[in-house]
Amino acid sequence: MGASRWESQISGVEKVRPSAKQPQTLPADQRKWQELALVPQSPSNPGNPAGGKSAARDAAQQDVFLREVDEALRQDEMLTLVQRYGKPIGLAVGAGLLGLAGYLWWDHAQNQAAAERSERLTLAVDRLEAGSLDAAAKDLEGLSKEGSGGNKAVAAMLHAGILQQQGKTADAARAFAAIAADSSAPQPYRDLATIREVAAQYDTLAPEKVIERLKPLAVPGNPWFGSAGEMVGLAYLKQGRNDLAGPLFVAVAKDKAVPDTIRSRCRQIAGMLGFDAIDDVARAAADGGVPPAGAAVQP
Repeated sequence: MGASRWESQISGVEKVRPSAKQPQTLPADQRKWQELALVPQSPSNPGNPAGGKSAARDAAQQDVFLREVDEALRQDEMLTLVQRYGKPIGLAVGAGLLGLAGYLWWDHAQNQAAAERSERLTLAVDRLEAGSLDAAAKDLEGLSKEGSGGNKAVAAMLHAGILQQQGKTADAARAFAAIAADSSAPQPYRDLATIREVAAQYDTLAPEKVIERLKPLAVPGNPWFGSAGEMVGLAYLKQGRNDLAGPLFVAVAKDKAVPDTIRSRCRQIAGMLGFDAIDDVARAAADGGVPPAGAAVQP
């Protein structure tokens, strides 16, 4: 019976469907069923305002979802990188920190040792000035074998000087030769050690050997030009090469950077050889630099 009722209502709706010429006036119950039979408006239908709001909401939800997915992918990539490279990176960082700590400890130890050596060198010099040669020599000998650089070279030079002062010429010459051959020593100390070595055994060295050792230092502008030039000039005299000795003595005598004592001696020798090395006659006479006529040359 219910089905007959539905069928009669639907057939009634179809019978009263308005035509183009018939006015669209239906009873209230039939208009209700006709509205139910119409196609509902979808969200894409621009005539439905509720559909636009639903689309915006869906778009916002989709954007949130994409951001969450992207964040999850980033976290997964980071976790993968940590799992793959975390241990090597950690080991590298640990090794770097250990290396830095080791260097800082080594640097501190080196600075502390250098300070201790400087203090010991000062005490050794004090003993040397007080005349305690044996005690100073013992301290300096130990310091000459420790460390490197200037302090070591100074200690070695002082120790060799004490040996020479004690009459141990051969030992002193060997000590000076060791300093001259030490590549870690500053060059000025090595050059001075060469001069001291040659001077210590000058009487036993052949002139050729003296010239060979000191000629590189016997040039104007070198800090040791005075000492080296004087000994090289005397070696030339031993060889009978006055033509080489005279100009060298003149150059040393006129070099104002050379100590006055060496300049005075070289001026006298140059005058004896017949070379003019006097710039100021009055000063040379006051220094005793004007040799008497016909004076003999003492090599």
